Amino acid sequence: MNSLNTFNPDAPILPILCILFFLLLPVDAFSAEKTFPFKPGEKITYQLKWLFFPAGKATLEVLPMEKIDGALAHHFRLVVRSNGFVDRFYKVRDRIDAFADKAMERSMGYRKSQKEGRTQREVSVEFDWEHQTARYANFNHIRPPIPVLPGTFDPLSSLYHVRFFDMKQGMKIQRPVSDGKKCVMGRLTVAGREQIRVGGRDFDTWRLLPELKHVGGVFEKSKNASIIIWVTADAHRIPVRVKSRVIIGSFTGDMVSADGL
Repeated sequence: MNSLNTFNPDAPILPILCILFFLLLPVDAFSAEKTFPFKPGEKITYQLKWLFFPAGKATLEVLPMEKIDGALAHHFRLVVRSNGFVDRFYKVRDRIDAFADKAMERSMGYRKSQKEGRTQREVSVEFDWEHQTARYANFNHIRPPIPVLPGTFDPLSSLYHVRFFDMKQGMKIQRPVSDGKKCVMGRLTVAGREQIRVGGRDFDTWRLLPELKHVGGVFEKSKNASIIIWVTADAHRIPVRVKSRVIIGSFTGDMVSADGL
């Protein structure tokens, strides 16, 4: 794909960072010391690119804890916005709010406001751990509850859950993840350690390769699709770069600022 003339405004290519973060799935066991690698006030901003063209920005934020059904829960937020250039083809205004229990062992709730091109969704997912189910709703359409496995996370909370773990080269990683429509076992491999340069700064990182078996949409339709995620090789495991290759081109999300670390 070498020119803007091949851009398909109906293809679900943005927010690519949101899609990619959904794929960063957590591992089997915590590191020996369960020290929290994040805290309220953390806010990370990413510059999104499609091929070599700026496409928009995304922010990941840890908000103050809230009560869900009387219990304290972590509150995470992802906001993705396409820029003025991309708005002419495929306008994106997305926001996801995810809630995980205080011990970071399972999801408590998930909400997604999705405005991408002609697509609009107002999604909520309720987790009922007494009956071990999740129920998906989009606007006023409510689906029947589905069974979920113990310790299941929603796609966004899984990103924060993975940051607890000490990475090692060759580590195989898995955890159940549910978006309310299905519950799957997400897997990734820690491919190796790598020095990369992002936003004019050098980072010591782990390179992660998520499995795409359960991912649909543009990834399912793309031959040899791939995703690579780089997280810092320190106690915070901060995602500093995400890169994908799909049928409609390559996408990159680079960290440009980080506050509250």
